[in-house]
Amino acid sequence: MNERKLDPASSQFAPIGVQLRRSRKARGLTQPQLGEITRFSASYISRIERGVEPPSRRLAQEVDRALDTGGTIELMLDQLEHVVLKEGLPEYIAQEAKAVTIRLFHLGLITGLLQTREYAQAYELAAVRRGAATPQQADGRVNLLLNRQAALKRTPPPFIQAVLDEWNLRRPIGGRAVMIGQLQYLEELAQQPNVTLQVAPLDLGEDRPFVHPVNLLTMATGKMLGYTESHKTGLLERDAKILSAWARDYDQLQVEALSRARSLELIREVRKEFESHAAL
Repeated sequence: MNERKLDPASSQFAPIGVQLRRSRKARGLTQPQLGEITRFSASYISRIERGVEPPSRRLAQEVDRALDTGGTIELMLDQLEHVVLKEGLPEYIAQEAKAVTIRLFHLGLITGLLQTREYAQAYELAAVRRGAATPQQADGRVNLLLNRQAALKRTPPPFIQAVLDEWNLRRPIGGRAVMIGQLQYLEELAQQPNVTLQVAPLDLGEDRPFVHPVNLLTMATGKMLGYTESHKTGLLERDAKILSAWARDYDQLQVEALSRARSLELIREVRKEFESHAAL
C-alpha cells in the first residue's frame, strides 16, 4: 500500500504523526502489526500518522513501549498539550535515556539533570510570575525533568561528566534555602562513581570555549549526538564533523576547569557562604 507523504506543517498534530511513522518503519512494522501489538485499530494509528488527530495518552505510552522510542511520542504529546519544548529536545531526551556517556555544560543555571526538584520549581515558577508560562506548563516542565532524571537511574547507569560554570553555583535561584539544598545535592552527586563534576572558575574568562549550553551523548554503538539551544530554539546535532569539534572543545574545557577535588571544595565553600548569610 502506498502511504501518503506526510507534511509536518499540515496540522498541529502532524509532527507526532511523522515521528510515529518513522519509528514504526524503523521497526519494520505495518500499521496493522503495530495495532495488534498495542491493541489499537490500524485505522486509528493511520489517523494519528496522518495528523488528523492527536494520540490518546495510552496510545502514546503503548507505541513508545512497542517501538522502544525512549518516550518520544508521549513527550511530543506533552509538548502539544501544555509543555512547550524546544525543537529537537524530545528526540534528544529519547536518546539521552539510552546513552552510555553524557557530557554536560550549561550557562546561567545548574544543568537540568543535576537540579533538585525545589531548584527546578523555583526557576519555572519565576516564568509563571513573568507571564512567560502557565502554571500547567511550569508543572509539566518540572515533571518532565524529574522523569529524565529517573530514566538515568538504570542498571548500569550512564557515566555523567558535567562542567559547571562557577556563576551557576552562585546565582541565587529560589533563595538561600533552595540553594543550600541544591549545593548539598551536588556534593552528593560528586561522590558517586558514575559522576564527574568539575567547575569552570570565573577567572577562566575568554578561555571558556562555549557561549551556549552543550550536551554531548555517546551511545552504546560509539555514535555521538549533541544538543544545544538558544533562548528560543533548540538544535539536535548529528553531523560528525561538528560533533568532533564540540568534543574537542569540551575536552579543553575539562582541562582548564578545576580538578574534581578542588571543584568539590568550591561547591562546599559556596554552600557555606549561603549558610552563613542565612544565619544572619
